[in-house]
Amino acid sequence: LREALIERGTRPCIPGRKSRNKAVRYDKRRYRRRNRIERMFGRLKDWRRVSTRYDRYPKVFLSAIALAATVIFWL
Repeated sequence: LREALIERGTRPCIPGRKSRNKAVRYDKRRYRRRNRIERMFGRLKDWRRVSTRYDRYPKVFLSAIALAATVIFWL
C-alpha cells in the first residue's frame, strides 16, 4: 500500500506497527496533524444529526456543524 501511495505522489505519514520487522520512517509532525483532524471528524460524527445530515438546506447544515464544533471545542 505504501508503494502505491508513493507512486501516486502521496507521502504516507502513518507509522508501522511495533511488530514489523523493518521500521518505517514517517514524519511525526505530519502524523500528529493528521491524527488531530481524524479525531475532530470522529467527534463530529458523535453528533448523529451532523453525520447523517438530516438537514436539507446547506445553511442549516453548516450552522449545525458550527454549533457542534463550538461545543466540542468548549468541552
